Amino acid sequence: MNDTARPCAAATCTRELRAHELATRQLLCDPCVRQMSGWLAELPQQLIVLRRGSMLREVTGDQGRAGTRTPPLPGRLDTLNLVGPAALEAVCDADGDQHGDIPVSGTLGGWVQLITEERHLHGPRSRTEEALAAWLIPHLGWAAMQPWAGEMRDELYSMMRAVRGITQLRPRVRPVDQPCPRCDSLALRKRDWEAYTECGACGSLFTGDDLALAARIAMAS
Repeated sequence: MNDTARPCAAATCTRELRAHELATRQLLCDPCVRQMSGWLAELPQQLIVLRRGSMLREVTGDQGRAGTRTPPLPGRLDTLNLVGPAALEAVCDADGDQHGDIPVSGTLGGWVQLITEERHLHGPRSRTEEALAAWLIPHLGWAAMQPWAGEMRDELYSMMRAVRGITQLRPRVRPVDQPCPRCDSLALRKRDWEAYTECGACGSLFTGDDLALAARIAMAS
């Protein structure tokens, strides 16, 4: 390993930081930052399904035998945990009786509060999950350079894993029928909700405007 090499701070990432990432003092690699942005952009669609699921009544016990079922619960507990309100203050669980995932609003709200305090900013006007997620997206580049960047990415990863585990919705990766503007290979792919199209051959990233310009140049040549 190069003496200057440094791994990405995300616990589930095995990529080493590139020279340009080290130069900007990032602790998270660019793919992890893009992934976080994609998760936050994806969240509003996931919440539509999640909230519908929270209204389903759940029955526990042996449904095959009369008299063994408990009364139906007002909703799925795992879903209610995620879409329910979050505590405004840190929760002390000395007895270890707290169960389930942290509410989405709690995960997002905690990071919004930290960033607003450290950057002396005003947070979003609304405290809905959608507003918190949208507010965080433009601050991810700055967050990637902070000592807690890896923790933030890992919490968002856990949150999205819990959400997708209930909704069973996964973003699709779609091929783009256009040569890569950099290496000319037919390996462009676009993942739902992510801002960039990636080339699977050379790893380059392109915006929609980049690809539109490349297509116009190709047609004119």
